Amino acid sequence: MTSAYEKKIEKRRCHFSPLEREDMIRKYAYLVKYIAGRVASRLPANVAFDELVSAGSLGLIDAVDKFDPEKDVGLKTYAQYRIKGAILDELRSMDWYSRSMRKKIQDVEAAVQKIEARKERPASDLEVAEELGMPLEKYYKNLSDIHSAAILSLDACIRSDDSDEGTGSTFSEGIRSEDDPSASIMKKELKLVLIEAIKRLTEKEQTVISLYYYEEMTLKEIGKIMDLTESRICQIHTQSLIKLRSRIRRYKS
Repeated sequence: MTSAYEKKIEKRRCHFSPLEREDMIRKYAYLVKYIAGRVASRLPANVAFDELVSAGSLGLIDAVDKFDPEKDVGLKTYAQYRIKGAILDELRSMDWYSRSMRKKIQDVEAAVQKIEARKERPASDLEVAEELGMPLEKYYKNLSDIHSAAILSLDACIRSDDSDEGTGSTFSEGIRSEDDPSASIMKKELKLVLIEAIKRLTEKEQTVISLYYYEEMTLKEIGKIMDLTESRICQIHTQSLIKLRSRIRRYKS
């Protein structure tokens, strides 16, 4: 069965010879399992690891075929973004989380917006729980459920909901590309919006985002550093992304 991502791949001029192309694919094949493993660590056990690897392999092939040596991005870096993007694209095509789970995310977004509009500061966990009319323990349980059922990432937060572009529209890749001047200006603006949004997170949330996305640590490793359980780090990570998603939506609206 042809995957959703595979359908996006079309013939294009490759900068490598057939032999060089094969060598590059073999050279960076290890990235596929590494990235698929990181994504799988955040998913329920019923997700087939082989499906993630298959989608990631298509992303690697696409990266090699589309790589432009004149751009100021190395092939390894470019391949990492394409592989991860291909895996996330495939998961999203499965309509990964249910309508009720989407509602939970939207409710948290709305609660955060209301609190921060009133308080003019980051919303605390307890304030969000009270705004939602539930005990703090229940709110934490919802965050854990969202993390287990939803594919949330900074790329997912920043992509437009109606975008039909493939992995090339990820934020991480986009801010490093050299497109036309108008697109470049928009990307710079969006980057600044994200930076400001991160600054408005709580200190713990900023630490988790920094260690997870910049230091590329796992949630378990972050938990050891912050002396918190992996479950609690999972909740902080999920809450952080929902807050960032809310602020970026407001920028794009």
